Amino acid sequence: MALETDPDKASNAFKIGAVCVSSRFDRSRAEAVQGWMTEHYSDGSVSVVFHPNSFLKSGHFAGDDQARADAFVEFANDPRIHAVWFARGGYGSCRVAEAIIPRLNPVARQKRYLGYSDAGSLMAAMYKAGFMNIAHGPMASDAVRSDATAERALAWLTRGDTALLEPSLATDPRPAVAFNLTVLDQLLGTPLEPDLTGHVLMLEDVSEAAYRIDRMMFHLTSQPSIRRVAGIRAGRFTDVTVNEPDFGLTPEQIVQHWCERSGIPYLGPADIAHDRNNKVVPFGPR
Repeated sequence: MALETDPDKASNAFKIGAVCVSSRFDRSRAEAVQGWMTEHYSDGSVSVVFHPNSFLKSGHFAGDDQARADAFVEFANDPRIHAVWFARGGYGSCRVAEAIIPRLNPVARQKRYLGYSDAGSLMAAMYKAGFMNIAHGPMASDAVRSDATAERALAWLTRGDTALLEPSLATDPRPAVAFNLTVLDQLLGTPLEPDLTGHVLMLEDVSEAAYRIDRMMFHLTSQPSIRRVAGIRAGRFTDVTVNEPDFGLTPEQIVQHWCERSGIPYLGPADIAHDRNNKVVPFGPR
């Protein structure tokens, strides 16, 4: 199929710009996402446009730092694009976040942005800069995992729908954020770290050994800035690598342990993860 990369096409549609600011993105994956969109939105009411720079290759990355920053700024500032969807995670957005923020215009501040994993570095910087329509949730590359995953993401991107959010948000009125544990731990003390005072902080991770989760939770909960959060919820920690000997605590128990050690309220589980059931968590007040 022809891969749509032109924002002018389907001019009456709600156009979502998919852009990659991290690792390489596979063109066949983008074609699969657009195939799903064609099947489920045959009336053209919603379309996904992939930035051509998403398919560049520069070592590990989807183009060099300048190319990735330029691609994100172009879609964020473009009034023909109504929302921005991070194409995938991996690694790399921390390398471009500081350069992106000053270039974003008032148009960019009106859009919704959805992603998780490595995109959290840029999302943190945007939240710190006052962007209020940011959410942790399925990325464009997740859209073909299941219909429910894609519909959950599109409901929030197109309408700001709150019906399919992480369940605890329905009863807890406090501002919330969600991050991959590794990403947030690496942001502490950097110019990208947002003020999370009074926030419910939800954490998830993938492919980490229990001892690494423990080490990161020690570091995270030792920070004065994190000790000002309202509490922490543990999302799912998937594909945990084997620990020899067995660590003796599950990831969720590790999160609870360090909350108790640091005096941060442990608030229970959160329905977020690197999986198809990953729910949406809008940043800040709702």
